[in-house]
Amino acid sequence: MTATERPARPPRGPDERTPPKSARRRSRELAMQGLYQWLLSKEDAGAIEAHLVATSPNFDKADREHFEELLHGSIREIDALHAQIEPHLDRRVAELSPVEHATLLVGAFELTRHLEIPYRVVINEAVELAKTFGGTDGYKYINGVLDKVAARARPTEIRPR
Repeated sequence: MTATERPARPPRGPDERTPPKSARRRSRELAMQGLYQWLLSKEDAGAIEAHLVATSPNFDKADREHFEELLHGSIREIDALHAQIEPHLDRRVAELSPVEHATLLVGAFELTRHLEIPYRVVINEAVELAKTFGGTDGYKYINGVLDKVAARARPTEIRPR
């Protein structure tokens, strides 16, 4: 080996190429998973939360407060969130896949209840959830719907420049 050559190092896995997830991103993932479970089972939100806490690797690295607010707030305000989402759907809410439905709930909740988070961040995070957990092109649908929700929920932030 010459002085300019480096020894080959085996890759450490896919996480090596991606930055570590933020606590907020983890909280969104967990909330989306909890909402998915709730949509399918209508199980008590407290029981779903307890299950996620007990079984999710690295739960301790999530923003627990944000997770709880997303999960419980989305369930508590589901009718208001549906009212925000439904005008922009090409089908009935009941026809959405549970992943799309849960992801839209998380995104709509953050757009309407967390004005301190820039709308582009909210939409990007929802798109990433859809890419990770949803169907092949589901992220495009999520992006389109949440763009329209954001335009209504945050007109001064989205104002054309």
